[in-house]
Amino acid sequence: MSEDKKEPTSPEKEAAEQTPEEPGTENTAPAEDKKEENKRAPEKSGGEKKEHKEEHKKEEPKKEPKKAEQKKSGPSPEEQLRDANDKYLRLLAEYDNFRKRSQKERDSIYGDVKADTVTKFLPVYDNLVRALDQSTEDEAYRRGVEMIMTQFDETLAKLGVTEIESVGKKFDPNLHNAVMHVEDETRGENEIVEVFQKGFKLGDKIIRFAMVKVAN
Repeated sequence: MSEDKKEPTSPEKEAAEQTPEEPGTENTAPAEDKKEENKRAPEKSGGEKKEHKEEHKKEEPKKEPKKAEQKKSGPSPEEQLRDANDKYLRLLAEYDNFRKRSQKERDSIYGDVKADTVTKFLPVYDNLVRALDQSTEDEAYRRGVEMIMTQFDETLAKLGVTEIESVGKKFDPNLHNAVMHVEDETRGENEIVEVFQKGFKLGDKIIRFAMVKVAN
């Protein structure tokens, strides 16, 4: 039988094999270099960003076309002032028309009320006229009636009420109401020869038509 022969080992080889390598002794230098490079890299990128920002800031004042577009998109101050002035003039004209229309309506209402009030007193006026047409021997009584009639006429005049002229005038359907017609060669055509009831008007408004007799 043959036995395997083992090679003799020296004590130095065994010591070298048994002693482990110290950690971080061989690879420390490359790791530190990498860290320094990584630190420098952000600094470079940060510097580049700052440079880009500064370039953008310098380029900002050159945005003139956008301002021009904004001006074109909205009305100019002159146009706004002109529009405001037009609106003011239209509003002023509308207010002036409203004021005139309101004044006209008030005058019309006042005239209607006054005419209606005068109409209520006209029967009294008619009775005074009949009283004066009657003959009487009492002169004091007659003077009293005449004074009342004079005061009545003055009051109507102060209110703007005027009597419609009739006798000797041509018949006007807008002013007169013909209730009788006669043939008279001495009179003109459609001439009023007699008044049965006096007519009155307030300005251009007819309060009561005159009741008349017309010739021819």
